[in-house]
Amino acid sequence: MTVTASPALATRVAPRREKRAPAFSTHSTSTNTNGREVLGQYVDRSGRPHEIVARQGAGGSVLVIDRDSVTLGDRRLIAHLASDEPAENARLICEQYLADTGGRWCRSVTTEDLDLVPYVADEDVYVEETSVAANLEAGAQSTPIVDRHSRRFSLELVPTRMSIPEMRWQQYPPEGQVGPARVISVRDVIAALESYEPIRAITQSVLARYKRDPKVSVSVLRGEMDRVCASRIVLNRGLREAVLATAEARGLSMSEIAMRCGRVKYDSRGNVSGETSWLSRRLGLAPEGGEAHPTPWVHSDVLALIARRGLGISPREVELG
Repeated sequence: MTVTASPALATRVAPRREKRAPAFSTHSTSTNTNGREVLGQYVDRSGRPHEIVARQGAGGSVLVIDRDSVTLGDRRLIAHLASDEPAENARLICEQYLADTGGRWCRSVTTEDLDLVPYVADEDVYVEETSVAANLEAGAQSTPIVDRHSRRFSLELVPTRMSIPEMRWQQYPPEGQVGPARVISVRDVIAALESYEPIRAITQSVLARYKRDPKVSVSVLRGEMDRVCASRIVLNRGLREAVLATAEARGLSMSEIAMRCGRVKYDSRGNVSGETSWLSRRLGLAPEGGEAHPTPWVHSDVLALIARRGLGISPREVELG
């Protein structure tokens, strides 16, 4: 039996990546001239100041928004909190959003967001999801989730500054090594495994099970899951495997694939060849400039370009989904 994500889980937050770690103060809360509570601030890569604000939404809900501090435009939705969630969840999500330098993606705020009451679902659907969640959780706990470095991952309750604990993914050291568990994001667990499943299914099941439990917070976990579902930055493993298989089966060089994608370079004599370093980085075979390890991620537009032009296949054939 599989878990089906509710529309709220899959559609409320969409991608935008901010590569520079922001500077912000977690203890300074203020209200600006528009009556919005300012939760945090940072400066983006182009030097523009941004602020994270909380504003009232429909049905007593709260929208956590990233916007330009000067123009008050470029508004991006980080999270939409239900009316029954603790007030401190907005600040907690802000801190997690600013600290997650590799996963700060969010979509533009729409007029529908202002009228939407989040997490309003039919009672029967909730009961069914909860039952499925319990079964899936029980099965998941019996099978350890381990990556290629023998690190173990588990979705557990962890203490917070709030009066209630929260559900978060934790990473444990490889077997035989001593060290504390480390709280990591849904995106980081998926990256470590280079697979969306079973992480996505387990996370969605836990969100369904605890979304009405006043003794457990799932706000941060829900925000992380929303951004993963809506992000246009996707895993590159399927694409990498397809490129390597095609190169071996058809004798197609990496240089030729890069040239088909329009990535060319010229040597001192004017000879043309494909920019293989670009292709290797996109496939996760070589690290980006300044990084120690290859990235498991690629933008969906780049994946489509390499699939269609470089390999002559549909992007769906290499999307892990």
